[in-house]
Order: sequence, then structure tokens, then C-alpha cells
Amino acid sequence: MRLLPVSEINVDHSKTKEVEEIMKSTFRLITFSREHYADDLLNTYLSSTTSLKELLSIKNAQMEAQDDEEAEEYLVNLKETLLYVTNEIENQVDFTNEVQLFQLFRSTSPDSHKTHPNRYRDKLVQIGAYLCPDPKLVPSLVSELLYNMNSIKNPIIKSIYFHHELIRIHPFADGNGRTTRIADNWILMYNLYPPVFIRDNDDKAMYINTLSKSFALLDKTPLKWNAETLSFFEQEIERLRFNCQFVFDEVKKIGEKRLKTK
Repeated sequence: MRLLPVSEINVDHSKTKEVEEIMKSTFRLITFSREHYADDLLNTYLSSTTSLKELLSIKNAQMEAQDDEEAEEYLVNLKETLLYVTNEIENQVDFTNEVQLFQLFRSTSPDSHKTHPNRYRDKLVQIGAYLCPDPKLVPSLVSELLYNMNSIKNPIIKSIYFHHELIRIHPFADGNGRTTRIADNWILMYNLYPPVFIRDNDDKAMYINTLSKSFALLDKTPLKWNAETLSFFEQEIERLRFNCQFVFDEVKKIGEKRLKTK
């Protein structure tokens, strides 16, 4: 396997700018609105973001679990992991390294970690028709991926690139999806974006189908950007745009409510 070169990423930046503008508008309300106190808006922002974090845990658990019992177990682990991530963000710590990746793996998938403590997978893995890279290649691929991220300035693109390529590497024996999506959201949340998640079964099917097609095309031409990889990036940007709009709308409501009572 060869990682997709960062230089090949080719997305419509007007879409990322739209997301950025929604969040700028949200923080303008928090900072400059005359309709409410700063604390009112800040609390609303925190509350709406917390609701999204709760949904993130639930949706990720449902995404990975085979049954309700397993989903409940995953949910407990994911909530604890998100608490760890938000504490790190409060301490000005971004996601950047392998130690953090193993911490997320340990936290989201404790049973798998007990079987493979602080180790990557040692067996071949297949996802549908896609054969993941040989286990011997995994450490160097993860190191290369983390290195590549340093050259991506836009946190939205950085988070999606990491998400796409880590799933393609599939470094762990289990819990790859949960670990990857939490790391992805750590990058976003550190940069003051809300978390993203798969919203429903149709979204889940589209997510899996697009990744599968992207991986297949990259197997044939590993160093070339393609339509399916672009589609995955665009879908992730749209998921983020949707949640950014949700946060903005929730923050704006308090001002509109106060205006009506004047």
C-alpha cells in the first residue's frame, strides 16, 4: 500500500470556506451580540456542542456494534474517551502522535487492547473486497501518515485525510472505526469545530460504499486522486457543515427569543 500524497488532494475549497464562515458567524454572535450576555451565548454553544458529543457517542456505538448489548458497552467506552479528548483540548493539546492514537485505541476498545496491548494488528485483514496492508507495513504507514498531516494546514482537510487513510491502513485488530472517528473529531474540536458522525442507516451505507470504492481505485492507482476519494471528502465536509449549522442555529435562537420579549 502507498499512502495518497497530500499534494494530490483536490477539493472544492469554497465548501470548506462555507463551513469556516458558519463557525465565524457563530463566534461573532457569541462575541458581539447585543441581544444577550456573552455567558448566555457561550452556554448555548457549549450545550449544543455537548448534545452533538452525546450523539457522536451514540452514533459511533450503533455504527460498530452487532447488537444492542454491544452498543451499550461501546457507548460507555466512547463517552469516557470523549471525556479524555475534551480534557486534552482544554489543556491545549491537539492530536498529533502515535502515543495518542494508542490511548484512543485503549480507551475505545479495552478488550481488544488487552489482547494486543499497545500493538498494531499481526494478521491480514480484509474489509469487503479490500485487502488491508500487510501487518509488517502498518507501523511505517502510520508514522508516514502522521508525518504527512503536518503539511496540511486546513484542519478540516487534515481530519478527513487522516480518517480516510487510517481506515485504509486498518492498524488495529479491532475498533479501527471508533478509534479513527474519535481522532478525526479531536482534530476538529481542537480547532473549534463541532464533532461529526454518521447520522442514520442511509448515511452509514453511503459512508461504507464510498470508502470501499475509493480504496478500490487507490489500489489500482495509489498515487492518483480519484472521483470516489473526492466524494468521501465532500461527504465528510457536508456532515461537518450540517453540524456547524446546527450549532449556529441553536446559538441564534436565544437572541431571537430575547428580542421578542423586549
